[in-house]
Amino acid sequence: MAKNRNKKTAENKITVSGNIPRPGQTAPATIIINQPQRFGIDISTYMTAIRGFENVDFTRRTRLYDLYSDILMDAHLTSVINKRRNAILSSSIEFHRDGKPDEIINQMLSSPWFYSFISDAWDSILWGCSLAQFFRDGNYPDYDLIPRKHVDPVKKLILRHQTDINGTPWDDYSDLLFIGKEDNLGLLAQAAPYVIYKRNTMGDWAQFSEIFGMPIRDYTYDTSDEDLRSQLIQDAMEQGSNAVYIHPKDSGLNLIESGNKSGSSDLYNGLKDACNAEISKLILGNTLTTEAGNKGTQALGTVHKEIEDEVTAADKRFILNVLNYNLFDILNNLGFSLDGGEFVFVQKENIDTTKQAEIVVKMNDLGLPLDHDYLYETFGIKKPDNYDALLKQKEDEKLLQQKKEQEAKDAIEKAKKVRPVAEPFTNQEENTFFNRLKSFFAQAPKKNGAEDW
Repeated sequence: MAKNRNKKTAENKITVSGNIPRPGQTAPATIIINQPQRFGIDISTYMTAIRGFENVDFTRRTRLYDLYSDILMDAHLTSVINKRRNAILSSSIEFHRDGKPDEIINQMLSSPWFYSFISDAWDSILWGCSLAQFFRDGNYPDYDLIPRKHVDPVKKLILRHQTDINGTPWDDYSDLLFIGKEDNLGLLAQAAPYVIYKRNTMGDWAQFSEIFGMPIRDYTYDTSDEDLRSQLIQDAMEQGSNAVYIHPKDSGLNLIESGNKSGSSDLYNGLKDACNAEISKLILGNTLTTEAGNKGTQALGTVHKEIEDEVTAADKRFILNVLNYNLFDILNNLGFSLDGGEFVFVQKENIDTTKQAEIVVKMNDLGLPLDHDYLYETFGIKKPDNYDALLKQKEDEKLLQQKKEQEAKDAIEKAKKVRPVAEPFTNQEENTFFNRLKSFFAQAPKKNGAEDW
């Protein structure tokens, strides 16, 4: 499964710090990082960052990655990203050799480094790429994620400062793993405009609410009384945050309010919802699994869920390619033998417990044997600690009930033999009996010509 590559022999480890060395660092750090420049962004900032990234001769990624760090503070974008990422992180990954789980390697995969690596590997879909340096930490592997602003994938350089043009070649470091493509902007480049528009709209909406949501207090004073003016200003500052107009008696203020406050508010809310919907479609491929909307029918929601499942399946394929074709050689170089095996996602059965219960009842009615452990596991019911004793008690009660029913049936049969029930006459017997009974009586006298008695 692995793709062969030359093993790098250099043992240099990339270190990161600010201008002040971090605890434990005795040598100068390989990379000197700076804080990201957040806030105050607009569409012109976004366009400048894209142009700098796509510069053919001297690519500049710093501004774009700072912009990504900024927009990731958006609640909706973070929510849908976590939803898609968690679909991968919550899935079990195992290493199989000859079709069977390898317990030694799987124990290694259960350590925290592997969970973090899967997350960082998937993040390359958002950022465009990820670069990690692996090393051995005792009996387990570990890695450091290289700050993306200090990576030039086109020239394969590690930059000491984020503004540098030249740096140290990748070949000077051992066990580097690059994930993604060198010219890939990532999904965040498509999400950024919607976050920017929404953020600006929310700011305008907040200003609109502040101006038109609270009444304006109007204070007047005599132009000759400066002490009164000072007192009014002090009172206004202490009474709240809504707008205040303090003016002499001879002056005035005409406040022209919005003609349709509700309509203006709906306009801001509609633009915000539209931006969120576009972000959901970009990251998840749908909208109904995050927000119901006006057409949130069950059928439509099912279709959207199927689309989301397809996105998750594609992400799983991406992660398996990284593990089986990139990480494979890295771990082999660190002394963890993976030859003859592969990484796989463990498939979980999606069981509808209601339908499953109906099937179990029908099977039981047919007298088919059932695996009790499977039933407890399927329906999520805790098996009693004294299960065997309870099962034996139930079987004894069933045998006792069957014995009582059989004894009652035997008693009825015995009563029939002691006092048999009279058999009904057959047709022949019935005719003979009535003929004898009829001959016992004489014929009735006739009205005409009857003999006198």
